[in-house]
Amino acid sequence: MKNAFKYYLATLIAFASVAIFMSYTPESKTGVYGGPESLLSIPHVAATDEFWFAGERIPVENFDVRERLERELIVNSYRHSTTILNLKNSARYFPVMEKILKENGLPDDFKYLAVAESDLRNASSPAGAKGIWQFMEGTAGEYGLEVNKEVDERLHLEKSTRAACEYLKKYKERFGSWALVAAAYNMGPTGLRNEIEAQKSDNFYDLNLNEETNRYIFRLVAIKHVMEHPEQYGFDLHDEQLYPPLDNYALVTVDSSIANLGDFAKQYGVSYRMLKLFNPWLKDNKLTNSKKKVYDIKIPR
Repeated sequence: MKNAFKYYLATLIAFASVAIFMSYTPESKTGVYGGPESLLSIPHVAATDEFWFAGERIPVENFDVRERLERELIVNSYRHSTTILNLKNSARYFPVMEKILKENGLPDDFKYLAVAESDLRNASSPAGAKGIWQFMEGTAGEYGLEVNKEVDERLHLEKSTRAACEYLKKYKERFGSWALVAAAYNMGPTGLRNEIEAQKSDNFYDLNLNEETNRYIFRLVAIKHVMEHPEQYGFDLHDEQLYPPLDNYALVTVDSSIANLGDFAKQYGVSYRMLKLFNPWLKDNKLTNSKKKVYDIKIPR
């Protein structure tokens, strides 16, 4: 009887747990999901759908292309915490990127390349790439970005975005299509050129590249689609939940050394933390500047 009662109690607890779990509904107003249906919604790409990137149509009538794109839509629509942060950060960084991309005559869609590369953070890769655009040190130098023990302009949003624009424009001239430009950004121009010559095709969708690059353009398209239509994927963020741009600052031009950035920050009435937040490219706590270069330092207001 005692064992039967224990079995009955365990069964009752199990059923109660399932009932509670099944009755749970994410809040659409205070949470990030639109409701339980959004959690179960599986992205589907039909042969008649229209997807574009940088003004180039994705040929989804090709079953291989369609399935590769669908894979990335599924993967990226279920990266919940990362997508939430990307949506929040996009309000901070996209306006700066969009302006510079436009000034350089580049498609606006390339801001999503920065999302794919770094999730809009000054990240560091195991290979040594850094910044929102993930420049390697050697490539950074080729495009005019200073990198040393005290300064790393790969972490300078405006300068690194301009450098990325120069990179992208250079490879558009070399490869012709924006899809191939994205592939070159991911795997390097030499490797891509070798594959084009070996496979006798300059159409990205006909090339068989390494796993990461094979997926890359589809990942960009998927990120773009999720971030442009967040409500379709259950992300319900309101304007007040987005991170505001860091655009309230004054510029101080410096052409000499700074012995201590803490003293420098105090001189202008800001904290060391805020100085670094607005100027992440200042790596050290000093700026030797023996060559008397001119730097513009942002002082938050």
